[in-house]
Amino acid sequence: MTSTDSESAEGAQKAPAKDPWDLPDVSGLVVGVLGGTGPQGKGLAYRLARAGQKVIIGSRVAERARAAADELGHGIEGHDNAETARRSDLVIVAVPWDGHGKTLEALREELDGKLVVDCVNPLGFDKKGAYAIKPDEGSAAEQAAALLPGSRVTAAFHHLSAVLLQDPEIEQIDTDVMVLGEERADVETVQALAGRIPGMRGVFAGRLRNAHQVESLVANLISVNRRYKAHAGLRVTDV
Repeated sequence: MTSTDSESAEGAQKAPAKDPWDLPDVSGLVVGVLGGTGPQGKGLAYRLARAGQKVIIGSRVAERARAAADELGHGIEGHDNAETARRSDLVIVAVPWDGHGKTLEALREELDGKLVVDCVNPLGFDKKGAYAIKPDEGSAAEQAAALLPGSRVTAAFHHLSAVLLQDPEIEQIDTDVMVLGEERADVETVQALAGRIPGMRGVFAGRLRNAHQVESLVANLISVNRRYKAHAGLRVTDV
């Protein structure tokens, strides 16, 4: 090895690590929200649009989506789920758990090649309160990945209060958003999207195989909220 080769190798070894907070500009992305007429989907659509993002609300019935979009304002559009998926660069899945699989299976073609963000929490409820359900695939996000082989699936936005999201009097929501995914670029895109909402921060929380415990934690937060009459979120310390 020549001295030049040695210097090149040494330089390569000392290349600085990428700053984990150096996130991409996502302001130009069109964001679709499937289940955008429900509390969580409507709240996310409102917050992102209020932050300047172009947002499309999707619903099984286009008229319901348009009515919700008109109610929220901020340039939000409303279409049926298929049209929303086709028109969007990034699609947030905020449908009820009991319709999760069928909804995604029906939209496989429209979601092909798209970045999909699953924020569905598989939960059951009984007299003791909320409890986590573990899907056969391991989590809602992993079910999405199995049903959408042509999509890039991530998981995020699980722990947000729909009440806070929809309250126009609240200027910022102080919470962290746990983001999971297989590809670093996709995760960073979702982190950056979360950061568009004042007070929020997207934090990488592992690959999709770790999504179950993130989805399940919502059951604990529901218990916290009921006991303390709160709208609890999460903060990750020392990061």
